[in-house]
Amino acid sequence: MQFSGFQKLTLLDYPGYIACTLFVSNCNFRCVFCHNSQLVNDCSQEHYDEQEILQFLSARKGKLDGVCISGGEPLLKRDIVDFIKKVKELGFLVKIDTNGSNFETLEYIIKNRLCDYVAMDIKNSLQKYNKTCDVSVDLQAVQNSIRLIMQSGVDYEFRTTVVNELHESGDFVEIAKLISGAKAYYLQGFKDSGNVLKKGLTEPTAQKMQEFLSVVKGAGIKNAFLRGIEG
Repeated sequence: MQFSGFQKLTLLDYPGYIACTLFVSNCNFRCVFCHNSQLVNDCSQEHYDEQEILQFLSARKGKLDGVCISGGEPLLKRDIVDFIKKVKELGFLVKIDTNGSNFETLEYIIKNRLCDYVAMDIKNSLQKYNKTCDVSVDLQAVQNSIRLIMQSGVDYEFRTTVVNELHESGDFVEIAKLISGAKAYYLQGFKDSGNVLKKGLTEPTAQKMQEFLSVVKGAGIKNAFLRGIEG
């Protein structure tokens, strides 16, 4: 298995743990706000093979707690399950970032206790998923993944990247219905890295983010929070 990015130390990506983060290339979504376009389009200049990563992890036993696997969309990779098994055999916690589109693989991983934390992106209200992702999305798979995660007993979070041009208050009412009862939901403001798939998108103000947070909480998601918001 090949990786297209490798952060050897992170205190942010896996809440409460010291971890490293691996990035895989390719994604079946083309979210217009995506800041990892080099991964989505598989044009990253970085390449790491599986053996290199496993050797690194073997040398970090007792120093790192976990491994975050992100992308791109990692669950599209044919060898992802075998790789996760090897990471677990080394004694590390595993966190997976996913868009929830590959329900069967996610189900296998969760039912076989191959991950310890799942972070799933909720792109928008279901009515706006195709527009936001710029592809035709299997909405049933997304909904199945949400239910699976919430019923799994595995630690998890849902999160939405908020973009002025894509999101409004009504969307968060619908999202709250979609993830009703969720233990953790984060709103994070879009930031233009200069490497996004679509130009001209803008970041919501801190005040607007607070307004959306109030909408989410008012719609029943009490464990909703802002992430990376200043002011």
